[in-house]
Amino acid sequence: MDNFSVDAYTPKEIAARIENLGVTKSTGDISRVFALAILAGAFIAFGAVFFTVVTYDLGSIAAGLMRLIGGFVFCLGLVLVVVAGAELFTGNNLIVMAYVDGKVSLKQLLLNWGVVYIGNFIGAVGVLLLIYLSGHWQIGGGALGVKVLAIANAKVNLTWMEAFTRGILCNILVCLAVWLCFAGRTVVDKVLAIIFPITAFVAMGFEHSVANMYFIPAGLVVQTQAELVQLAGVMNLDNLTLHGFLFNNLLPVTLGNIIGGSVFVGLFYWFIYLRD
Repeated sequence: MDNFSVDAYTPKEIAARIENLGVTKSTGDISRVFALAILAGAFIAFGAVFFTVVTYDLGSIAAGLMRLIGGFVFCLGLVLVVVAGAELFTGNNLIVMAYVDGKVSLKQLLLNWGVVYIGNFIGAVGVLLLIYLSGHWQIGGGALGVKVLAIANAKVNLTWMEAFTRGILCNILVCLAVWLCFAGRTVVDKVLAIIFPITAFVAMGFEHSVANMYFIPAGLVVQTQAELVQLAGVMNLDNLTLHGFLFNNLLPVTLGNIIGGSVFVGLFYWFIYLRD
């Protein structure tokens, strides 16, 4: 395809572009990767904050429509990651394509995932700190804080298998959104490519590890504010603990995200388009 074509890249061209980018990501300056990962965690956290503030008072709207609106606004996070530039753990699961082609070593793959995962966590918690200091959760007389608490509590009360399979389903859609972005040639193309898969995963209640790095710690912080807990009424918060966050949700969701993105998107498309 010539350089002046305005046609979308073909799936085979997308596969080659993603594989080449995977090599670049895994062999680049690790300090830059880490800084970009912090940005990605912050960007996804902004999407989570946007989701929460838009949906906290939609009680009179049908549940399906509320989920649709929430999913649409959450797209902010991946739009910022893709267009502004950042390193997101769930999207970087596609680096597995370069690994199975022998262009990236297992050490490089795992180092990238580890550095990006930690950076994403720092970025998400950084936004959480700023949100806490801003008094943001007092919007609506504290109703927004109650919504934050309810979201976090629902996530830590999933069974391990529920969290794991929702993590798989989530990152299938997230990585497909990234995949579709590589078909586009303009910012508008990329934004439109993101909207439907990301809106879908949020509306369907699937689990994203980096988003949960904001959602659940936010609930843990709100839980320390007695007036907001009192507003929440009889909500059972027994599982909303650090252990519940790390082992009931983050661990199974992260494993599910890796399988969803690496196996069901990355390896499938490598097998179809890139293997000899």
